[in-house]
Amino acid sequence: MSTIAFDQFALTRIADFARSLSRLHRASRRQLIDDDQIDREFNAVCMSVWGYTTDDFRDELFSDADHVWLDSLDEAHARIFAAEQGYDLIDDQGMLTDWWGYCWMILAEKRGLLTAENRAASGGDLVRMFVVANVAEQSRVRHSAMWRSHLTF
Repeated sequence: MSTIAFDQFALTRIADFARSLSRLHRASRRQLIDDDQIDREFNAVCMSVWGYTTDDFRDELFSDADHVWLDSLDEAHARIFAAEQGYDLIDDQGMLTDWWGYCWMILAEKRGLLTAENRAASGGDLVRMFVVANVAEQSRVRHSAMWRSHLTF
């Protein structure tokens, strides 16, 4: 009998937040998907689950032992680690593609690295402000082009 028992209903199912990202990964098997698009979706998942992204803390905040542990992590140990911390890394097709990145976030949460101070020190606020401004500008350009296409002279 297993010595580890988890209440699957008490776990935060990351897959519920990662549906768009999972679709992108599936699509990338058939067509070229921009890495930036996948990064944006991954960050959106992280923001939904933790309110932070991997841009919000510096790698150096992890100990050398943490880096060694992360570098040696496999899917089986990742699943156990995530469950011990209250997260589920499984979707309907199996292990989430970005399981390692989610473990990075889970470990950052466990180590207390997800703070406003670390976000400010890492420049995460600046990155987020740039992305928001860029998305707003793209939306404005699309809206303007749409508006012009409806004008008749």
